[in-house]
Amino acid sequence: MPRISCLLFATSMLVAVPALASAPAQEPAPPQKPKAPQAAPPKTATSAPQGTPEAVTSTIPETVTVTANRIPQDLSKVGSQVTVVTQRDIELLQRRDLADLLAREPGLNMVRTGGPGGTGSIFMRGVNSNEVKVRLDGMDINDPSTPAGAFDTAQFLTDGLARVEILRGPQSGLYGADAMGGVIDMTTKQGQGPLHGFVRLEGGSYSTKNQTAGFSGSLHRFHYMVEVSHNHVGDYQAVPKAIRAQVHDHDVASNRNDNRTANVRLGYDVTDNFDLGFTAHLTQADYEYVADDYSSYPALPSAQQNESDLKQAILRGTAHLKSFKGVFEQTLGVGYITYRRHDITAGDPEIASNRGDRLKVDWQGLTHLGHNGSFLVGYDYIRERILTPVSAQTTTHAAWGQLEGHWHDILFGSANIRYDNNSRYGNYVTWRVAPAVKIPGTGLTLKASGGSGFHGPSLNQLFVSYPAYYFLANPNLRAERLLGFDAGFEERLLDGKLTFGADYYGNHVRNLINTALSGYNYTYVNVARAQTHGVEAFVDYRIIKSVDLRGTYTWTDASDRSTGAALVRRPRHKATASVIWTPTKRLSIMPSLLYVSGWHDLDRYTSMNTIGHDYVTVNIAAEYKLAKFLTLFARGDNLGNRYYENPVGYLQPGRSFYGGVTFGL
Repeated sequence: MPRISCLLFATSMLVAVPALASAPAQEPAPPQKPKAPQAAPPKTATSAPQGTPEAVTSTIPETVTVTANRIPQDLSKVGSQVTVVTQRDIELLQRRDLADLLAREPGLNMVRTGGPGGTGSIFMRGVNSNEVKVRLDGMDINDPSTPAGAFDTAQFLTDGLARVEILRGPQSGLYGADAMGGVIDMTTKQGQGPLHGFVRLEGGSYSTKNQTAGFSGSLHRFHYMVEVSHNHVGDYQAVPKAIRAQVHDHDVASNRNDNRTANVRLGYDVTDNFDLGFTAHLTQADYEYVADDYSSYPALPSAQQNESDLKQAILRGTAHLKSFKGVFEQTLGVGYITYRRHDITAGDPEIASNRGDRLKVDWQGLTHLGHNGSFLVGYDYIRERILTPVSAQTTTHAAWGQLEGHWHDILFGSANIRYDNNSRYGNYVTWRVAPAVKIPGTGLTLKASGGSGFHGPSLNQLFVSYPAYYFLANPNLRAERLLGFDAGFEERLLDGKLTFGADYYGNHVRNLINTALSGYNYTYVNVARAQTHGVEAFVDYRIIKSVDLRGTYTWTDASDRSTGAALVRRPRHKATASVIWTPTKRLSIMPSLLYVSGWHDLDRYTSMNTIGHDYVTVNIAAEYKLAKFLTLFARGDNLGNRYYENPVGYLQPGRSFYGGVTFGL
């Protein structure tokens, strides 16, 4: 029995935390019952949230970022490095979940334990996945109930999204805890114009059956959007062939995932200067995945399945007021998220449960300083709780401010500072400066930014102990700290048809939370230090009106500062290429390529250090508008049928095909 307990402990470390081996990365979960495995240049954008300072206009134009300074600004006028994925990009790529959508973006490495429904982790600029803040319509949605407090992309669908902004670099000066590596900021669609709706039906490989329907529009001062989705994958095998061969292929179960998601966005313009907004994102998902047999070492897959059930709700309401002829704007927001997970291990009648929530009340005030810039201040109150397996909570009070301005359309810049007071791990001051210089007559913009970030210990790390496994929580943990910078350029030539740019970044991280032996027990301690640096580059060339070429390249070097060992699950090289070809107004075709180099990893079954092999996938997506109300679409993924595991021990999809039809109403 002690041997089995040790194997369970090692497996939970491997599955729940993809990064510890010879280097500090996302820290391991304490021993517990085996659960579900955990571990392009800007284009045309759509709407911004009503009822927030971001909602200065209801339509965000091309090449504009909202996230960098929390106000709409042209990308060429901000020093921060930002990528914007628009609603049209999502439609062209036909990526149905967030993990697939983000996999091609520069500076990011996406890790997912198998196919749809498997735990998905976001590594940005080489930092841990729990050090990246994810937001939806202004609400922080990292999961407070999990051991590391990271955001899991597993069950987050792209339906209902109008815009995804990827802001790279330390952003705690504006966004507080968890924004050490950067921020993923998402916005849902906003209804406009007369009532219209759609129904989309899709099917394909791995017994995929997806249905989505929605309607949106506006009536006088009221606007609305409602979308509901059901995504089903009925037969996906995530166990590598070599492992299946050891237990006979027919004895290994397959994975199955059912996801039901609803998106709602409502708004009411009470007057020309005052509006109210409400958004809701609701998910219920059932995931069945192959169970592992721990009666031997190394572990082997069994013929049985584990089950994981997720219920998630993200709610936010806002009130937005303009005063003094629009010179001063203020927004009051109230948001709430809740996560409830129930996991059933094969052959075990007990149910493991993780439940947590977050309440956030925030106020923001924006003063327009004429043509010279703006001054933004804000206050946040955040309460986070876990309700199972124990009951505990923390509260945070934070105040922040930002000054943004420019000089003669040449020099642009912003500077912010923030103070966070947390009831458990203390006070932290973070900051960021981001200048940009446009060289007149050249199309060249020089950019730079520098700042600090912090990530607080999770509630599990502070309060959840497992004495039976000799593992204790540590209520005295301090926050992880980061100091980082980047510098680069962006060049626009040929009247904007050709855009390219690159940047170099560096991050120094200290107080990383790791595990260590204390007496006869293991616990969490602030001991690890890490360093990451790298290069990000992009090019976008519209050769002719109907052909647009895009490419990105990322080089990442992430290491443990005390040992020099590489951090796991951080590939050194990543490159993407795509072509958007629209030969007619009705037809769009988008072939794309993704290359990921090898990386250091932990093997799923042995928990030993290993090397993940590089891979190239070639994909194609196409859509054809057959009639005004009818669109046909199809896509093929991994056309070369490249066999690869990412992470090691979890087989990723091979050659697969999907297609369907969208009816517009």
